[in-house]
Amino acid sequence: MSTFTLQVCGATRSVQMDDVCSFVGEDASGSFGIQAGHARFMTCLSFGLSRFRQAGGAWQYLAMPGAVLYFADNRLRLSTRKFLVHEDYGQVVEQLHNQLLAEEESLRDLRASLKRLEEEILKRIWAMGHEGRRL
Repeated sequence: MSTFTLQVCGATRSVQMDDVCSFVGEDASGSFGIQAGHARFMTCLSFGLSRFRQAGGAWQYLAMPGAVLYFADNRLRLSTRKFLVHEDYGQVVEQLHNQLLAEEESLRDLRASLKRLEEEILKRIWAMGHEGRRL
């Protein structure tokens, strides 16, 4: 069975899996598959789950917030901000859900902080305008 190498590069870590025989992903045009010997190919993966299988193994799931995919010379490279890999679909979905919740909480805190900063700046501008009228 012909195989290829899958390399996933995130902002903080990178992993390489050898002996991959099949990859299934999704881009703006829909779902597609790649096997060893595929022609050179490049696309942007959509947010969500992709899957791959190593020779003789079970499907493994790869969750990403989108990625640039490049396949050439029997090497599949995925470049993304971050990713999760797991053999258990349920585990990947749960980890992804937990990460999304944590990011949403962080964004909520950031928005609240920016709102307080904006209010303080407006108060100071208003105070400076009133001080200028008194002079």
